[in-house]
Amino acid sequence: MTQPPTTDLWAAPNASGPISATVSLPGSKSLTNRALVLAALSDAPSVIHRALRSRDSELMATALRSLGSDIDTSGPDWSVEPGDVRGPATIDCGLAGTVMRFVPPLAALATGPIGFDGDPHARTRPMGEVLQALRGLGVSIEDEGRGTLPFTIVGSGVVRGGTVTIDASASSQFISALLLTGARYDEGIDVRHDGKPVPSLPHVAMTVDQLRRHGVEVDADAGRWRVFPGVVRALDVTIEPDLSNAAPFLAAALVSGGEVTVRDWPRTTTQAGDALREILALMGGRVRFTNDGLTVSADGPLEGLDYDLHEAGELSPAVAALCVLASSPSELRGIAHVRGHETDRLNALTSELNGLGADVTETEDGLIIAPAPLHGGVFRTYADHRMAHAGVIIGVAVEGVQIENIASTSKTYPGFADDWSRML
Repeated sequence: MTQPPTTDLWAAPNASGPISATVSLPGSKSLTNRALVLAALSDAPSVIHRALRSRDSELMATALRSLGSDIDTSGPDWSVEPGDVRGPATIDCGLAGTVMRFVPPLAALATGPIGFDGDPHARTRPMGEVLQALRGLGVSIEDEGRGTLPFTIVGSGVVRGGTVTIDASASSQFISALLLTGARYDEGIDVRHDGKPVPSLPHVAMTVDQLRRHGVEVDADAGRWRVFPGVVRALDVTIEPDLSNAAPFLAAALVSGGEVTVRDWPRTTTQAGDALREILALMGGRVRFTNDGLTVSADGPLEGLDYDLHEAGELSPAVAALCVLASSPSELRGIAHVRGHETDRLNALTSELNGLGADVTETEDGLIIAPAPLHGGVFRTYADHRMAHAGVIIGVAVEGVQIENIASTSKTYPGFADDWSRML
């Protein structure tokens, strides 16, 4: 992997002893952006309580405004007044997979051209399955055959809908993208997956759950999801804390031999980050619900892990960092799809962790990690917020770790660096 220039280095705080902390996390990006899309498609105004204010969610709000909705993000609770979907417009996707994938099916309901582009690396993220599916539904798209950004949706004001078959083995967002707007298509939408297993299926379950909460009829079967045409009812929602953003904070408890509580952890959730409860217990932590939320404490040495992360690939950087610090070998499997995330995470993790002395071997679909003595140095993030999570976890145990571009964490957690420093 070509390494970006080393700029904006941030000294990762090192723990001088066991950490004891209670933290409150911002809302889930996945839930916030789904809520915004559904609110924009709804039959009346609604409010999103505790919405995540981050680059990704601001990009989503701006995109939906461009297409006709009136969205007020000035306070902690965001109000959405849906309007007629209209063009022309230009959508900046940044590096947000939810914007580049969730908004085009909605933009297809507009009249006129809707242009999409984003950050340089966003142009390498796969989009072809979504675009091909929309073409199969009669939507006109101009992309010069790239199957990636930039592209233009040329809307006619209506979408016929119907049955589409896609290969969603690269991203579950391909399925969610089509389901979210499907109720507004004349015939609804019937999405069928044909390919290797879909990664991160909890995110599809999240989409189905949110659609049903808005009164949309959805049939979900193995490899098939059908959304029936109908009204998307307005609904005020409250966003759960982002459980994947809890990973570095809870990991710090195990690394330092301390205890960390994340407030307001939901007892039931569709968030993939809930897998942390099992993962951290397997690695030697004591995990329990308390009156405040979820508490994780060290309960012996940090142990290695043999785990299939296919359902929760977004946790792979944080979990890999924990495994590097463990006293026994680890193998993480089922995460070939994270090569198509904000960066090729398998390649980036191998390069950056080994650069600090780790013994990490990249496999076709994961990482093999053996214990090794670590040292300080520069940890590059490749503009990927989850890579920054891995770096700060190593910094808890290893002095002299410098994180390149800690500001990448603003993608889903503005103020992360301050909150992290405050905890330590």
